[in-house]
Amino acid sequence: MIPGYISLYKSGELAKRAERLDRRLASCNICPRACDVNRSRGEAGYCHSGNLPIVASYCDHHGEEPVISGSRGSGTIFFANCNLRCLFCQNHQISQDPKRQKTSEITHHQLAKQMLYLQNELGCHNINLVSPSHFAAQIVRALLEAIPLGLNIPLVYNTNGYDSIETLKELDEVIDIYLPDFKYFDNESALKFSGAADYAEIAKSAIKEMYRQVGNLVTDESGIAGRGLIVRHLILPERLSGSREVLKWLATELSPEVTVSLMSQYHPMHRAFEHPSLSRGITQKEYDEVCGLLNELGMGNGWVQQMESEDNYLPDFEREGHPFAYEV
Repeated sequence: MIPGYISLYKSGELAKRAERLDRRLASCNICPRACDVNRSRGEAGYCHSGNLPIVASYCDHHGEEPVISGSRGSGTIFFANCNLRCLFCQNHQISQDPKRQKTSEITHHQLAKQMLYLQNELGCHNINLVSPSHFAAQIVRALLEAIPLGLNIPLVYNTNGYDSIETLKELDEVIDIYLPDFKYFDNESALKFSGAADYAEIAKSAIKEMYRQVGNLVTDESGIAGRGLIVRHLILPERLSGSREVLKWLATELSPEVTVSLMSQYHPMHRAFEHPSLSRGITQKEYDEVCGLLNELGMGNGWVQQMESEDNYLPDFEREGHPFAYEV
């Protein structure tokens, strides 16, 4: 499975898309916030980010879903800042501390070199772009430098789901694997806990567009993802994330065969203790209820994190001996 971005580069289409995305930075509408600031001149809107990419860290990450991490790890690039303000964010130092992250601003050329380092020196299976929504233009610009230098592994778009349809269309055939969150099914929770009054509609439209582009998950002979959609859903206490409605929507609006990563790792962090409903982990009953929905809806592709206790805290999939309740 040769990444689509290579043919786009050879045809000149990738350069055209980079130009269109760059122009939009001058009155930024790259993400649904549409702040209308001139990021080309360093102005910053909701995401506190200007013209250059800001990378908090990059590494070979072994804690993602098995088809992403594989045996050699996922080449993860953690972009700083975010277009959401989740009260329970476990990476809030990266996503919600713009003054701290300003020093991590790099050039497009440096971003390209990071991609190549992850591929060539660390041997990662893919380039995993974490929190990329507000840096789509910078990512495409970096690809124009990385591709002629030999970049040739799949790109993973690891996003919170709050993405612009217009931006996603520019990424058609650029991104091989979409890995969005579907955080909430109702806007009341989205506004209260993440500061996005239109999250539900935006996420539904974005995930539909992602599915249109890449379809169901496709893996190679080694079980490593080459193309497709994986939707992550974090179970929150007291049904705050609308898990039943989220899973039902995925099964009916996309397909029962869509790959789902159901996460039980919620743990109060950052400002979660400001809200009693978020001040605890999920219970075994809450976990079992959501897992039962998978069978009820005939959804059999993906992974479920198994709980250990009612104050469960599983930061990712790397826990030794971690079993999956269902597999691809």
